[in-house]
Amino acid sequence: MTDIEVEDPAWTEALANAEALVLEAAEATLASEGAVGEGVTLLLTDDVSIKDLNRRFRQQDQPTNVLSFPAPQNPERFLGDIALAYGVCAREAREQGKPLAHHLQHLVAHGVLHLLGYDHMSDAQADEMEDLERAVLAGLGIPDPYLTGEGDHDRPRPSA
Repeated sequence: MTDIEVEDPAWTEALANAEALVLEAAEATLASEGAVGEGVTLLLTDDVSIKDLNRRFRQQDQPTNVLSFPAPQNPERFLGDIALAYGVCAREAREQGKPLAHHLQHLVAHGVLHLLGYDHMSDAQADEMEDLERAVLAGLGIPDPYLTGEGDHDRPRPSA
């Protein structure tokens, strides 16, 4: 079951179908990994709320586009929570020259994959995660977000 909470009305002002887009991306990602029926909660919020979450849970005092909070294993098959910040996401979409709807669905897929245990701490992990994202997005009719180098994951940087 996928629950969606719209905390920042800017999401639905910019995308009247924001909830439908989020649901479609979450369900497509879960289905791609054989996780149909797993529970996810998605919060469409603002930069201030994301900054607070990022500071409290990741010790980073800045807003970010998406945060994923995996739940402990449970009999209800609830995977966890995902929060997305409108301001950061809208700015990134503008800077990358892509529709906000496409960027939103990409970040939802990214967040769900994190809840399913994927990460991008190494180049190999990032490559695997990006391939999964590409496949989900292609199924949604969204172009590859990595073709132009936009949207690359935070990969470990070699030591100088």
